[in-house]
Amino acid sequence: MSIFSDPFSAKIRLRSNCGQHSSAAEHEAAQSTAESLKGDALTARVVEQAVMRAVFPQDSMRRRFLQAVGAPTAMAALSSVFPLAAATEAFAQGTGKLEKTAVKVGFIPITCATPIIMADPMGFYKKQGLDVEVVKTAGWAVIRDKTLNKEYDAAHMLSPMPIAISMGVGAAAQPYTTTAIENINGQAITLAMKHKDKRDPKQWKGFKFAVPFDYSMHNYLLRYYLAEHGLDPDRDVQIRSVPPPEMVANLRADNIDGFLAPDPVNQRAVYDGVGFIHLLSRELWDGHPCCAFAASKEFVTSNPNTYGALLRAIMEATAYAQKPESRKEIAAAISTPNYLNQPVTVVEQVLTGTFADGLGNVKKVPDRIGFDPFPWESFAVWIMTQMQRWGQVKGDIDYQKVASAVFLATDAKRLMTEAGLVAPTTSTKSFVVMGKTFDPSAPKQYLDSFAIRRA
Repeated sequence: MSIFSDPFSAKIRLRSNCGQHSSAAEHEAAQSTAESLKGDALTARVVEQAVMRAVFPQDSMRRRFLQAVGAPTAMAALSSVFPLAAATEAFAQGTGKLEKTAVKVGFIPITCATPIIMADPMGFYKKQGLDVEVVKTAGWAVIRDKTLNKEYDAAHMLSPMPIAISMGVGAAAQPYTTTAIENINGQAITLAMKHKDKRDPKQWKGFKFAVPFDYSMHNYLLRYYLAEHGLDPDRDVQIRSVPPPEMVANLRADNIDGFLAPDPVNQRAVYDGVGFIHLLSRELWDGHPCCAFAASKEFVTSNPNTYGALLRAIMEATAYAQKPESRKEIAAAISTPNYLNQPVTVVEQVLTGTFADGLGNVKKVPDRIGFDPFPWESFAVWIMTQMQRWGQVKGDIDYQKVASAVFLATDAKRLMTEAGLVAPTTSTKSFVVMGKTFDPSAPKQYLDSFAIRRA
């Protein structure tokens, strides 16, 4: 069930055992409802859900009441005893005075940052009383350093980065957190056109690949894919870190044979005629996390109201980004020079999922990229197994301790519940990566199961 489902509908369950949906039909109905909401309507729905939950602790009672009197009568009765309009306004304004209103948020110009970017031109930050400067940044190392140096209050980061920073891997240890995943899926393996007849990874021995950063889902997914096809990513190929804005130029100059990169880099390579999309990352792991909205623990604890306002803005932007009909509007808003600096058609192809693959085909993959903010702790555990697998981390890890400290699923659930949203009932879940199920309760066994690894 969507967190934005109509609480005055007797057909919708506000609670379910899975914390999501009670049936496929309900899922479709809830998704349709969520996609139709924006701005004040979205805020009002959140408040309505919270009030109805308080009045009817047992959802079966709410549904029987609505079936008996109808939605209009129920809404009128509730409004007569509870000031819904005032509550909606209060929620929109937040629960406390903002510690600071002028905030700097760094981002890399890729579609993974869509909610963070679009919240600026489309007014989501301003609605929360924030004056946010979203700062386009050259690369992930710069993003990391500027947040560590407090030049940025918060940032668009690769989801492994807050884990690495907190563990002191690649930088001095500093407690970092993420309460929102920015995007799921939305990446691809792209190869140079000269390799269009080399679709079998076993033919890639000696290739030079680029990934955005050492501590990235791109690095871990590419390594996973190569190893599953019998190639050792440290011995049979070369993998180097290249900032996303420089990847297409490196492919054109023949400095690399391909990359596993965020969009719109892959689509731009196709647009420029220098590469083709070998496969989308969702084909490796459908629903995988990529980027995250991250901040230091110090900023979160020192500025809880400001951070809460940022999250509300991003949550609303994320909900709007899930609406298929809004994708072209968003593409126009974020493709401009101060954001992605890409042709609108390139960004549209990514966000709509109707795209040219560079091999003469037009494909339709509506969930090429998705926006789901919940920071599952099991995502963090999987990331740590890959950090160990490839020797980035030595020795044992207290997986659950690190995961719960960095991926703030508990805080996310609390914030969602306080706001009247429906949060998942658990903080972990299993998932499948290239046909292999990951059990977050047995990470050591999972790590030990790989034949190709450094650990």
